[in-house]
Amino acid sequence: MLGRLDPTTLLYVGVALIVAATIHEFAHAYVADRLGDPTPRSMGRLTLNPLAHLDLLGSLLILVAGFGWAKPVQINPMNFRDWRRDTIMVAAAGPLANITLVFFLGFPFKLGLIDLSGSARNELLLTIIQINAMLAVFNLIPLPPLDGSKILIGLLPPAQAVSYARLQPYGVLILLLLAFTNLLSIFLITPIRWLVAQATGTGFF
Repeated sequence: MLGRLDPTTLLYVGVALIVAATIHEFAHAYVADRLGDPTPRSMGRLTLNPLAHLDLLGSLLILVAGFGWAKPVQINPMNFRDWRRDTIMVAAAGPLANITLVFFLGFPFKLGLIDLSGSARNELLLTIIQINAMLAVFNLIPLPPLDGSKILIGLLPPAQAVSYARLQPYGVLILLLLAFTNLLSIFLITPIRWLVAQATGTGFF
């Protein structure tokens, strides 16, 4: 999805990854904290310091395979008033934060205030938009340990939720299989392009 990464593009992707992952995980921690769970705060995750959020394997994968993840924010649903509703809200907070940033950064492009001139500044902004869109869409896949699986578990009846949760040990293996057979890219590229187009008024990758 990211294409060939020359040194400059690699630098832009690295910066974009730090921004996207930090915003994503901070949003999880912030919403959990607001809903009454002190776990993220006690584990030092209620911060915009990227070092608290980046995961080595997930960061490498986004450079190699075009997808990845950050270090998951740990929560304790027992601290929520309504564990189903609040777990869904916490899980959705990360992708929604990335989508919000996509539209915020894409707004100047949509208004024509910034063009696709290929300048270093514009290329960096476009890369940040792309990585945020990618992280949002990828995390909404309903496979453990991604946010989409937590949203789905919160929506399913208890018996079905327990059954679905048994996929947890195999989720990463399934994702890796989908990635290296290129099926993941095929599945994700259309919604990512649609999201970027809606935010910027253009298509650029």
